[in-house]
Amino acid sequence: MTDNEDIKAELEKLRAENAALKKTSARGLSLKVSEKGALSVYGLGRFPVTLYKEQWAKLLDLADDIRAFLKANDAQLKSKD
Repeated sequence: MTDNEDIKAELEKLRAENAALKKTSARGLSLKVSEKGALSVYGLGRFPVTLYKEQWAKLLDLADDIRAFLKANDAQLKSKD
């Protein structure tokens, strides 16, 4: 392969990866196990939310409390559009 062909092949590969990433973000949230073994949730903001399984369990146990807090403080909380 010539340098020109190598560059074209790399460009096509990067375009395919970019298209795949765009599809993932359009679907909403995605989950991934991090290199250190934690669970990362992508799609909530610019950066992933990464917690270990014990932390996720504690947070999920508070789901009803969090929903109640959101409802009680709705007027003070802002929504991101």
